[in-house]
Amino acid sequence: MDNQDLKIDLITAEYSTLADRVEMKLIEVFQSRKLKPGDPIPKEKDLAVMMGVSRTVIREALVRLKTMGLLAAKKHKGTVISSPDISAILRKSIIPEVLDRDTLMDLFEIRLALEVGMADFIFSRKTEAEIEQLEDIVDIEPVHSASMVFNFDQELRFHGKLYEMSGNPTLMSFQNLLLPVFQLVYNTRFFRKGKRIKYKTHKELVYLLRNGTKDEFREGMKKHLESHFERIITKDYIQ
Repeated sequence: MDNQDLKIDLITAEYSTLADRVEMKLIEVFQSRKLKPGDPIPKEKDLAVMMGVSRTVIREALVRLKTMGLLAAKKHKGTVISSPDISAILRKSIIPEVLDRDTLMDLFEIRLALEVGMADFIFSRKTEAEIEQLEDIVDIEPVHSASMVFNFDQELRFHGKLYEMSGNPTLMSFQNLLLPVFQLVYNTRFFRKGKRIKYKTHKELVYLLRNGTKDEFREGMKKHLESHFERIITKDYIQ
């Protein structure tokens, strides 16, 4: 990728501003040079010459990439490639109170998909100590789901422990982002009060973790969230 190609691409690329075009082109430059986290990038003045733009524009684009976590300033090395903290980036934009209804519902669905999808990891990586911790958490809950009422604090304790047992730190951070969305959807009464569906309680899930099979636990997780899936699939919520 030579300098002339970069200049031509900057002119023809369909982005809203020059800084936008430079930002995207910088990512292409870093990829073409196979730069990895910790590798220094070319100096501002060299990038400006390379792309035929001012250093001010280059600097603005670099600041954007630093905000995204793709670049970082390192002593004695200058600006280097960085592996972004995905959850930190999402945390800046997932603010339930300012998200529109469609986005909230999309995030609600993501949480359901994650919890069913991570069931195999939880079952495969569980330890006796973790199961005992879950038993302590659910000890105050009733045995049958008919008398269960949604309690955010209890959800946070129980499902937070499940995310921890998945052994995936990124999933754990997603839980912290998605549960407030889950709570807001309930507090704003998106769902109608339809017939109650009997589902697997937290206590029953712990029993399956201790005594069941991986398939039984996965199915149990699906059953635990059954009423949420049913409302979404049948559009049983206030439009």
